[in-house]
Amino acid sequence: MTTDRRLLQHALPIGMVLLAALVAWYLLAFALNAPGVIDRVLSPRGAWSSRDLVFATLNATRPLLPAPHQIVFDIWDSLTKWSLTSPRNLLLHTWVTASAALTGFAMGVVLGMLLGVCIVHSRTLDKALLPWIVASQTIPVLAIAPIVLIILGSIGITGMLPKATIAMYLCFFPVTIATVQGLRSPQKMEMELVHTYAARRLDIFWLVRLPSSLPYLFPAFRVAIASGLVGTMVAELPTGAQAGLGARLLTGSYYGNTIQIWSALVMASLLGLALTGLVTLTERLVMRQRKGI
Repeated sequence: MTTDRRLLQHALPIGMVLLAALVAWYLLAFALNAPGVIDRVLSPRGAWSSRDLVFATLNATRPLLPAPHQIVFDIWDSLTKWSLTSPRNLLLHTWVTASAALTGFAMGVVLGMLLGVCIVHSRTLDKALLPWIVASQTIPVLAIAPIVLIILGSIGITGMLPKATIAMYLCFFPVTIATVQGLRSPQKMEMELVHTYAARRLDIFWLVRLPSSLPYLFPAFRVAIASGLVGTMVAELPTGAQAGLGARLLTGSYYGNTIQIWSALVMASLLGLALTGLVTLTERLVMRQRKGI
């Protein structure tokens, strides 16, 4: 099978699903927006045709559900008509959210791996920490975010760090669980072999446990980076932040600008895909290097 044919077999189903979703989106946008357009736009002007209805419905100024082309045009105008430092440029908001999400992700990875190492090497910490770590995830982030932001704000910690802290709260859990599973994954024969060489605990960690945990860690990293992005955007809502995709969603909801809301959501989705893609690329490089050793 040639490479072109293989690519076509993968691209065709994806393209069909995207086309079906696009058609469904346009139909739903028409169904939701048409009643309001008829009452507020077309009826006061007098006679109108079906063509006028379709055009007005899919190009409404404040639609209930924007059409896909309206979102694309809004994103394009935001990126091309305003400078990178302008609050109307979506790249500025994307960068603010991405920097906080990546900071929280890094903090969550460090915390999660430290907790995982402690749990694996100490039965006491295993029994003492693991139940509380699991219980911490039963608290909704919408409930804990305002509390954390208020506490940090009362001691003078503002800006990016509070948002990164919320992102860390969502990131550390999958990393902790994956670290525990990965460090415990080496087979008994492998452990007995390194013990015959009188290897120290640190040597066992670097030579056996950590390499064995990589297939567990990278899927957890992908989950963590996506969760961290969600946590960052949630943290931007109660703070009244001036920049960030969460702030963009908030201002759009204040002024009833649904096109702005959907543009921010699309940019958040693209950012999430980019961040998870970065983790996937790192995984491939690391695993390829590991196989080559």
